[in-house]
Amino acid sequence: LVWRPVRRRLGIEAFGCNAYTAEKAGDRVVEEHSEQDGHEELYLVARGRATFKLDDQEVDAPAGTFVYCPPGTRRVAHAAEDGTAVVAFGAKPGVPHEISKWEQIFVAFGHLRNGDEARGREEIEAAISQHPGEWQGYYNAACFEAQTGNREQALAHLRRAADLDGKALEYAAEDEDFDALRDDPEFPR
Repeated sequence: LVWRPVRRRLGIEAFGCNAYTAEKAGDRVVEEHSEQDGHEELYLVARGRATFKLDDQEVDAPAGTFVYCPPGTRRVAHAAEDGTAVVAFGAKPGVPHEISKWEQIFVAFGHLRNGDEARGREEIEAAISQHPGEWQGYYNAACFEAQTGNREQALAHLRRAADLDGKALEYAAEDEDFDALRDDPEFPR
């Protein structure tokens, strides 16, 4: 999926708002996740068609369909047509909106997709410096470095992520970003 930073681009602070696009049918257009902190999300299929899986329920959503996800709902969506676009709106009721601390990570990978590795790396480093005690920044830095062929940096960031939380290794075992490194004797297990 490709993340489109609507909130960031427009300076929205009252609620989260982003768009996601998938080039081909079958591609993910909403990442698999659940919001455990009371956060609500509403998705609008703006173009194409998507198949949402909400916990165990499957929802066919052609363009113009709204899909609501109450807090705690496990969700993922795949494009059912080429060029599908989904807009997501979210907030936690009764609480001032907090911008995701990992928004810079999404921005970093956007820069990488657009060929600006240096600018992407700056965004990753900024995210890590703002949250140095959290594994997610280091894990994503490892993915970034693996994608750019920087073996030593990828392994160093992955080791740091694993030191902070062992679940980083669970994710790394399946993450295709590490396919080229997984057989490396220094790959953390």
